[in-house]
Amino acid sequence: MQEKVKGPASYFPSIEKTYGKPIAHWMDVLGAMTGKKHMEMVAILKSEHKLGHGHANALVAHHLAKGGS
Repeated sequence: MQEKVKGPASYFPSIEKTYGKPIAHWMDVLGAMTGKKHMEMVAILKSEHKLGHGHANALVAHHLAKGGS
């Protein structure tokens, strides 16, 4: 039996379906935001890329947890 995905990654299928871009695209976008704090990155995804708050927050949390800056 497959273990259920938990945490920020649980949002990934919905993010890909809603915005039409793979998660790798969003990780690249976040990777270019050097020196930004968590909520600054969320705000940019919301304002410049029109992501919802929950989706933006999940992407940023995952990015930072994987060692992104």
